[in-house]
Amino acid sequence: MTFALRDRTVVLIGGGSGIGLAVARLVVADGARVVLGGRSQERLDGAVAELGPAATARTVDTADPDSVEDFFAEVEAVDALFTTAATYTVGSFRDLPVEDARSPFESKFWGQYRVVRAALPKLTADAAIVLTSGADSVRPAGPAAPYVAANAAIEGLARGLAVELAPVRVTAIAPGTVDGNLWAGRPPEVREAAFAHIEREAVLARPGTEEEIAAAVVHLFTNTYTTGSTLYVDGGYALR
Repeated sequence: MTFALRDRTVVLIGGGSGIGLAVARLVVADGARVVLGGRSQERLDGAVAELGPAATARTVDTADPDSVEDFFAEVEAVDALFTTAATYTVGSFRDLPVEDARSPFESKFWGQYRVVRAALPKLTADAAIVLTSGADSVRPAGPAAPYVAANAAIEGLARGLAVELAPVRVTAIAPGTVDGNLWAGRPPEVREAAFAHIEREAVLARPGTEEEIAAAVVHLFTNTYTTGSTLYVDGGYALR
């Protein structure tokens, strides 16, 4: 049995670009309506212009509880929910100041926590929620213990919410290194080192694409017998 997206409302926080926008393209093609959220009005406007009348958008800052509450106050119902919005600093346990070490938790973990909590009154009985962690949760790529811990916490949150919110389904997706919007904005030497690492260490010997991650998110939206699981879309990086 599958969950049909046609005529459903899919909320995508971080949907103005990158993986979120790639998900939006797929679900609109399947007949869904999308509500996009993000901090950049310019990006959101561009995404809506591309996606057409099935898309609407509002700005939201997941670091601000009032902003998240205001965003969902304007949404009638939520059939599927996915968020990729986060800003954080990555570094080693030894060298990273505690304030910076908190950033993956404050933005990536608590940001998603706030989003799900604010969405609760709007979730339909058979809604699907997909959280975003990362393959570092099970195989750290380098000295980045706070970031690793935040991703593992997100996967634990998905398991806990799957039990508490059932029959609403809650899962997590753990991407590996993705050749897309996020890495395009990083310094070339950092990007090249990351891509070389994944080419050496992943079973499939290459970075992923935003479209491949988006397809996995749609799978988690539509499979009605999957909840509490984390799907590692990492080219087999976590296997080695």
